[in-house]
Amino acid sequence: MSNISRTFPVEGLGCAACVAKVEGAIKSQEGVKECSVSLASNTAVVDYDPARISAVQIKKAVQNAGYDILVQDDSDEQSDDPDTIAEEKAEELRRKEYGKMRSDMVLAIILAIAIFILQMGVKDFSGKGAVLFVLSALSVFWCGRRFHVSALKQARHFSAGMDTLVSISTLISFIFSTFNLLFPSVLATDAGKAPLYFDSAAMITAFILIGRVLEERAKYGTTESIRKLMALRPKKDKVKVGETIKVKPGSRIPVDGEVVEGNSFVDESMLTGEPLPVEKYSGQNVYAGTMNGNGVLKVLAKKTGPDTLLSGIIRMVRDAQGSKAAIQRTVDKVAAVFVPVVLVIAIATFIGWLTVPGAGFSKALLNMVSVLVIACPCALGLATPTAIVAGIGNAADKGILIKNADALQTAGKTDSIVFDKTGTLTMGDPVVSDSIWFSEFSRGILKAMEANSGHPLAAAIAAEAGDVPPKTISDFINIPGRGIEATYMSATYFIGNSSPRSCPEAEQWKKEGKTVIYFSSETDLLAVFAVEDALRGSSADVISELKAMGIDSYLLSGDNAASTGLTARKLGIESFEGGAFPADKQAFVKSLQEKKSKVGMVGDGINDSAALASADVSIAMGGGSDIAMDTAMVTVVSSDITKIPVLVRLSRQTNRIIRQNLFWAFIYNVLMIPMAAGLFGFSMNPMIAAACMALSSVCVVCNSLRLRKM
Repeated sequence: MSNISRTFPVEGLGCAACVAKVEGAIKSQEGVKECSVSLASNTAVVDYDPARISAVQIKKAVQNAGYDILVQDDSDEQSDDPDTIAEEKAEELRRKEYGKMRSDMVLAIILAIAIFILQMGVKDFSGKGAVLFVLSALSVFWCGRRFHVSALKQARHFSAGMDTLVSISTLISFIFSTFNLLFPSVLATDAGKAPLYFDSAAMITAFILIGRVLEERAKYGTTESIRKLMALRPKKDKVKVGETIKVKPGSRIPVDGEVVEGNSFVDESMLTGEPLPVEKYSGQNVYAGTMNGNGVLKVLAKKTGPDTLLSGIIRMVRDAQGSKAAIQRTVDKVAAVFVPVVLVIAIATFIGWLTVPGAGFSKALLNMVSVLVIACPCALGLATPTAIVAGIGNAADKGILIKNADALQTAGKTDSIVFDKTGTLTMGDPVVSDSIWFSEFSRGILKAMEANSGHPLAAAIAAEAGDVPPKTISDFINIPGRGIEATYMSATYFIGNSSPRSCPEAEQWKKEGKTVIYFSSETDLLAVFAVEDALRGSSADVISELKAMGIDSYLLSGDNAASTGLTARKLGIESFEGGAFPADKQAFVKSLQEKKSKVGMVGDGINDSAALASADVSIAMGGGSDIAMDTAMVTVVSSDITKIPVLVRLSRQTNRIIRQNLFWAFIYNVLMIPMAAGLFGFSMNPMIAAACMALSSVCVVCNSLRLRKM
């Protein structure tokens, strides 16, 4: 059995160190090929062999590391889309957990304010310490219970994360204050009173919870696109393939299928990003999740449930948002050792200040707590994935499907883009402008051959054969870049770009920039056709826009040089090559890569798949072949070429946001940890440290959210 890729919601992720622990636990299992855990979406994308390891075994491995993942229940074993079931359950748990966290935050704020006023603004009275103790205990052990539970789970498995730092710092402040409350003379200062820091313990808890709530709200915003797509799925899919259903006006189409009766306008903006409804009539394809307009449609179901285009898009966006950029892997390695290093620095701070004359135990302890609180692997862990999730989600809203994080990052770094012609820069709906038949008998053979071809020109050429019935052919072969061949009554016939003899009319058509197609036997030319394909109205503007962005455009086509050159001149493309076979296109891409840093390839056909696979960024038009779309890193669902500059701008903005996030996260820790340790000549109150830590994560996520509005 081959490997499968599944997305599992993860519970208990608090920081980048947690991500590293979960990834390590999953990757260490036999049968797991690859794993990518995202702190932004709280998911793990796992590529594994189900014959060697099950989802339940993966869950157990994660639990042994102190975390948990959601997998389908036994009752869901027959489900066609277990990822969706797990995602729905995770969404419900997230809402419940967010509600609890928000309630705890409100209570923690109230308690922190009460403790602060009582400790700082109220004169001493009998029982004041006891009241502070009770209020602080409620804040630390009830409002902050999730930090201690998480830290305990991690400690059981000899690991540590952000929750460990929060738990230790609040417990130290609380225990130290409790000790001084019970034994006031042991650590009494010159003023005769042992200091109490119940307010610090409560404030740390409150500030951390405020940060977590704001962070969760912001992270929720970055995943808005996938939730919108999931909301479009039919609630109950009882339709079977082959059934004909009636779709009423104003309702969503529940299946992928073909209209067999009726006429209406359908809103496909959720798939293509195009705002205008598309007219649908008999013979037209419709897709699940799209909204029917003002007419009644009868639709023949061809795909249902997880096989629909919408389900495929959801899986692609979900997997892409869970993927990692190259820089994130480096960050994760740093985060994996971050918490232990911070613990060492905190202990060193404590010991160091104990040796400073006049500093005292209290100052050493407070500085240690400040170091523990202010350290923030959360910002490091969120810097890249939140930007990736927001960027890929924004692209999906615009009808641009991106397979992974590396594709999103690389698109903005391209300095050369190679375009295929037919179906990419042109409409891909060619018509035969001229034709000559040398053999009337062969019309039926041509019609049968073109009926088996997936080439964009097939329908137009087949129409030239007229109403003759197709012959029965055999040994049909598709030769990418050359044409097709088949056998009829032991004779071999060809349709393509080569001819056994010259044809003056064909040569003239080539000079006019038309595409010439020959139909021949092994020995003679049977027919010749001139085909024209109108340019997309936006093609010239796109080429001009890319040039303004510093990107060179190239045109490659299997059409003759004259036709390719004419198209290139109309579009303002200086470099072009006609008569290019698949190997030629691939070689051209590789030659550009030797001269330039990053090369993009845009195509829509089987003959583009080799070049697409070789390019640094491959972009397939949604109306093209499945092979091209499977090979490509990016798919433009609507085949709208204006999406390419949009993709480049979005990629550049995403890269800019990631750099800003990483700069802030690294600089924050580089400056704040020494400051909290007191190396700059002053001590930082733990309450201020907690506020700074919370602010750092929120700033990173909010900065990433700017991509949603691009």
